[in-house]
Amino acid sequence: MNKNEVFEKVGMLITQQLKNCNVEDIKMETRLIEDLGADSLDVVEITFAIEEEFKIQVDNDAAAKIQKVDDIVNYILEIKK
Repeated sequence: MNKNEVFEKVGMLITQQLKNCNVEDIKMETRLIEDLGADSLDVVEITFAIEEEFKIQVDNDAAAKIQKVDDIVNYILEIKK
């Protein structure tokens, strides 16, 4: 799975969790809280959706560092190596 494929899936997951945004709003540099208006519960739900979709476990330290879409995509690619 390449970076583009991961990005597309992550974008879809985010838009499913955050009903107020469209996939067109999601860029690699998009910040979940500041740009998309996600709150802490939204971030937790996005994390759960990512774990389920990619069959991975996001540890608490990594989850706490996730701020941008790029952080999520890079984490997934690192785990899936």
